[in-house]
Amino acid sequence: MKNNIRVLVLDSNESLTKDIEKYFSSHEVIKVVACINDGEEGLSFIINNPDSFDVILMDIILPNLDGLFILSELEKRRIHKNIIISTNFRDEKVLAEANSFGIDYYMLKPLNFMSLERRLMAINLKTKNTNKSNKVFNQDAIITDLLHNLGIPSHVRGYQYIKEGILIVYRSNNQMAYITKDVYPEIARKYDTTATRVERAIRHAIEISWNRGDINLMESIFGNSLNVNRDKPTNSEYIVTLADKLKVDNKLVFN
Repeated sequence: MKNNIRVLVLDSNESLTKDIEKYFSSHEVIKVVACINDGEEGLSFIINNPDSFDVILMDIILPNLDGLFILSELEKRRIHKNIIISTNFRDEKVLAEANSFGIDYYMLKPLNFMSLERRLMAINLKTKNTNKSNKVFNQDAIITDLLHNLGIPSHVRGYQYIKEGILIVYRSNNQMAYITKDVYPEIARKYDTTATRVERAIRHAIEISWNRGDINLMESIFGNSLNVNRDKPTNSEYIVTLADKLKVDNKLVFN
């Protein structure tokens, strides 16, 4: 059984990466497999060595390719890793976009190595506790594929909110009436925003989907009566219908 948690460090500060490597050099569990100071080089390493590490510790600001580009490439290539963002960059829009890719933790610089160690150990514990059989589908990958085929780009804020909504509704037996009362507030708490903004962002994402999604797929999901003049579904209808489809098609088992 694998006990180590292997860390890839991507940061332009060469002195910092050396200090991280030194700090964990004799650690019993945490192993730094590589320290890379360039975004393009880092992405190349990830693509060519996807099984050599478990966690990416990275800054958003990197030479040649920034962290957001790397995150988007990981999603496109379906490379699913735990990710910790360590940065002194605090732009709210950029951080929100990074968060849409499913970041595990944010840590502000200067880094406290003891705090970093605790974060990594928490990820290691979470990984052990969520080790499931091969019969369980990867919920994130399935929902990601579906939303992309429906025409919703991952950088749109409502994209992540819809993903969260699908999971919440699935676990709650698809009760449509409580979307506004319970689902929006729960998403808002997770992403530190308001229920009103969640509702607006989801509505905007559905508008994008309706204009650019696969018409045949939408017909199969939302009904054969679909046409260009048909009113788009409400937020509740959209989320509940997709949750139902995933449940029926894939017999998903969620945590």
